[in-house]
Amino acid sequence: MANQRLDGHISVQSRAVSPLRKPVFSLALVPQNNKITALGRRTWNVLLHIAQDQGLERETFRAALTDIVKGLDYNSGDMSIIKTHLRSMVSTLVEWQSPTAGEWQTWDVCGMLSHARLTKERGQVFVEWSYAVNMRHELLDPEIFAKLSLDVISQLGSHPSVALYEICSRYLGVGQTARKPWSWWRPVLLGRPDDERLQKLEYRIFKRDTLRPALAEVNALADIEVEMSEFKSGRFVSDLQFSVRRKPQRVLALQQRSSTEPVDVGVLAAAERLGIDHSRVERLIEEFGDAAVASGIDAVQKRAASAFPEPLRDPLRYLKSVLPNHALNHQQAIQSNLVDTQESRGALSKEKIAQWAKQWLVDRIKSIVTEISALPLEEQSELVESLKEKLVERNAHPAVIQRLVGKGWTHPMVRHEMVSFYAAAVYGEGWDKPNEKQLLAIASESATS
Repeated sequence: MANQRLDGHISVQSRAVSPLRKPVFSLALVPQNNKITALGRRTWNVLLHIAQDQGLERETFRAALTDIVKGLDYNSGDMSIIKTHLRSMVSTLVEWQSPTAGEWQTWDVCGMLSHARLTKERGQVFVEWSYAVNMRHELLDPEIFAKLSLDVISQLGSHPSVALYEICSRYLGVGQTARKPWSWWRPVLLGRPDDERLQKLEYRIFKRDTLRPALAEVNALADIEVEMSEFKSGRFVSDLQFSVRRKPQRVLALQQRSSTEPVDVGVLAAAERLGIDHSRVERLIEEFGDAAVASGIDAVQKRAASAFPEPLRDPLRYLKSVLPNHALNHQQAIQSNLVDTQESRGALSKEKIAQWAKQWLVDRIKSIVTEISALPLEEQSELVESLKEKLVERNAHPAVIQRLVGKGWTHPMVRHEMVSFYAAAVYGEGWDKPNEKQLLAIASESATS
């Protein structure tokens, strides 16, 4: 039993001893009215872990806010961040379902939390919360559950990777998950209501933007290895199933965090002080990763403090402009880490990483070409004229300019010029360098194809 303090809450250190016993019906959450973010899901997991330690005999649970989240200034507007997430947990209706058909015999829908309250006592902020009466016993003393490492969950940066890790961990003893239609996995991994807009999402887009990055992140950071199998009905993928096994050792720890620490919301708090809404920052974290956004926020803070050559007028816009370079720097550090880290199947070579980066660039160029080709002809003509002026300015070979004017930008001699010109203007100078998640996605694709 965990050591309980006199003020009625469990110490963070005691929580690190035992894994989270997460009931199977809470693994495949399907929100009905709001999106669940990775941060929100991690925070809910911490609350559940504390509640399980405090015991089934309680109807409400209580802990110091510092044991749940860190990085807040409790005397500033930072409290709006935790209020927003607690409010979302109370208002978000979820369907509770097991990933295995027949494993959970009832259907329930209710909020993630029944209520939440913040109080300040002797200068310290406390959180009180409770669960719906129909779910409390099953959440706190589950009969069928997955043992989850909060240490691993704290390192996974997106909701799809957290959800995939939680579900696959349930099947470690079996070796594979249940086979489900890919449309079943869609709202579960994305943490979004399966509305009309989401139902229009094509499988190839879901695979590219959600499945591959989530697989890459889990395989890189978690204590399990996951492989995906696709099943077709005719020419199209209909079902998905994941095989899972435990790694012989923890490898490729890209971010060093500890399960003894609460959920870190310091980046969101820093963004709020700069006037950037934390919800916008959470979306950027999903795209670029925690580390890149953290260093980007630091750059924005320094720029705002300098007021040179002029005061910073739009912090969010500046953050977006510097993020690609910070993501690139972080990706280079990751590549170094990849080379230096021993994987269970052997050390990764620089050649292998270069091969992944080359494959990513080939796909990236194809995507840019498709994007330019989809533009109206008038816009393409304007691009050709702008590129011509650029080539003249840099004294490009007359034959290149001649091919551009006479044959168009798709000519093999000038296509790469147009791709670089367009991509640098739209995506920034780092358009041709993969970030951490993109590189890992290619690695995962290579392993699962």
